[in-house]
Amino acid sequence: MSSPAPDTLLGPADVRELAAALGVRPTKQRGQNFVIDANTVRRIVRTAEVRPDDVVVEVGPGLGSLTLALLETADRVTAVEIDDVLAGALPATVAARLPERADRFALVHSDAMRVTGLPGPDPTALVANLPYNVAVPVLLHMLDTFPSIERTLVMVQAEVADRLAAGPGSKVYGVPSVKANWYAEVKRAGSIGRTVFWPAPNVDSGLVSLVRRAEPLQTTASRREVFAVVDAAFAQRRKTLRAALAGWAGSAAAAEAALVGAGVSPQARGEALTVEEFARIAEHKKSLAAGQEK
Repeated sequence: MSSPAPDTLLGPADVRELAAALGVRPTKQRGQNFVIDANTVRRIVRTAEVRPDDVVVEVGPGLGSLTLALLETADRVTAVEIDDVLAGALPATVAARLPERADRFALVHSDAMRVTGLPGPDPTALVANLPYNVAVPVLLHMLDTFPSIERTLVMVQAEVADRLAAGPGSKVYGVPSVKANWYAEVKRAGSIGRTVFWPAPNVDSGLVSLVRRAEPLQTTASRREVFAVVDAAFAQRRKTLRAALAGWAGSAAAAEAALVGAGVSPQARGEALTVEEFARIAEHKKSLAAGQEK
């Protein structure tokens, strides 16, 4: 593929000019912080290992900084944008900056949490600068809704990145860590400073890589059943699992029976368990309930 023209990507002046022309002021309500550094978006594309045959879905494209960098490399890019003004302007930005790739771009004007389908071929990758306030629910919704997504790279608040990538035993291991691990192998993939954004946020950002499991987790429990155990375990994370899961199981005794059946100590706490162990607990509650019905 030929080298892109020097002015393909958006620089700081371009971003501010576009925003001024559209009358856009980034809002805290939607967690908008626009990337203004071309080197950063190219780094994200490299880190995401975007390939020429990839169909990439991007959530929250904003003014198009990352969108353009993705279009330089991927086969197709579909952007999901909730903001009326930004959604209306992005196709024109793509047509002006990358006219030869404009037919490879699609826009979905919607709340990403409500998206259940996308135009064109199934997405193979998710790459996004996710708004800080909705990063985890949007990420989990997209992974659940589009099982064809094999690789994900998201830029999120550094604290959220640490939580997503944390392993059992870590102080920041919790609900996001376990639920993300249900779908994928998760790891930190780098840090992003504040100065590459406009406006500059008052927190640092981090990149998180998620590579979907080659085989789904082997369990007879459903995702909903496993996630219910996870939510209950961390709702009262200082309590032992016997106590924390009492409401979920129906009683402390029932919780203990499910835990013992799963090979988990009733005195353990949620932050010590792997997603596989949470799945076993859900399975044993089901089998105990089935036994009582007979």
